[in-house]
Amino acid sequence: MNAKPSDEQLVAYLDNQLDAEQRSRIDAAIIADPMLGLRLQWLDRSSLPFKDAYDELARQAPVDRLQAMLATLPSPVRPALSRRWFLAAAAGLLAGGVLADRLFLGWQASRQTHNWRGLVADYMALYVPETLDHLPADEATQRAQLRTIDARLGLDLAPAKLSLPRAEFKRAQILEYDGAPIAQITYLDPAHGPMALCVTRSNSGSRHLAREQRRELNIVYWADMEHAWMLIGHQSMSDLEEMATLLRGRLSV
Repeated sequence: MNAKPSDEQLVAYLDNQLDAEQRSRIDAAIIADPMLGLRLQWLDRSSLPFKDAYDELARQAPVDRLQAMLATLPSPVRPALSRRWFLAAAAGLLAGGVLADRLFLGWQASRQTHNWRGLVADYMALYVPETLDHLPADEATQRAQLRTIDARLGLDLAPAKLSLPRAEFKRAQILEYDGAPIAQITYLDPAHGPMALCVTRSNSGSRHLAREQRRELNIVYWADMEHAWMLIGHQSMSDLEEMATLLRGRLSV
């Protein structure tokens, strides 16, 4: 398999619809390309929660107004219809129309804003200390890796700007998702294991530090006028915020 497997092939792989030779080829491709493994994981997990969403929309349906509409129906019609059936059908039609469109548009906006942090969390959840502890940590290697990131993302990074207390800088690399580059600078904390500073281009404007949790990993994220940043690891939120504040001050200079 010379070309990268398509999403259709990956889905067939997940559904056990490939023969042994096809599966072995995709296994080899996943080993050679970590981002392909992440894509496979994403396809395995990326289903919208339709039932929960429609249950919530049904709860939001204007029941009082629908009951009033039912009361105005001519009497020959009204006995033929169950009140519960009418309300459920009307609420279902409403949910399946305007509110469903609003839900989907909101989901799309959320996906565009937050998807990259979810991808990073999926990837970082696979890391263990052995993923990083064998990597060279000399400054010449780090500077060469950072130059690749600078060229793709328009940054000016240096090992001194990226140093953190209690965590050793291990590697800087460029990942890519849907054509968008994501820089990942990984560290190894002897107490808490792998952590990472990640950055991608963003034109959403400056944003103060915020926090969230994904895949049992703590995340502190922020943005400047051209880039979105996140620090992710198993450290406490307060420790991550302290380190994020330190990094943000250096990287804004």
